[in-house]
Amino acid sequence: MCGCLVVLLGTAFPRIAVVLTWIFTDRLGRAFDDWWLPLLGFVFLPYTTFFWVVAYAPLAGVTGLGWFVVTAGFLMDLGALSGASGYGRRRVARPGGC
Repeated sequence: MCGCLVVLLGTAFPRIAVVLTWIFTDRLGRAFDDWWLPLLGFVFLPYTTFFWVVAYAPLAGVTGLGWFVVTAGFLMDLGALSGASGYGRRRVARPGGC
């Protein structure tokens, strides 16, 4: 039951879900060998990082349906980044300053 709640949290707030996964489980350590790759993922690609941790199997890595989940996370990251940049352009171009 708790795992399902973390996945639901991860779809809305991936950075919080990554931190909770790091604090309460060892899945982040199993999915990544070094500390810097999850840190970069946390900053730049949080959905991809979280879905990689969820889809990672210790002996096999990411396989089958897991690649679909990780790809969906990457597309969600691209959508979030492109939406944020579009909002910034509209905000700067607005006459009146506010």
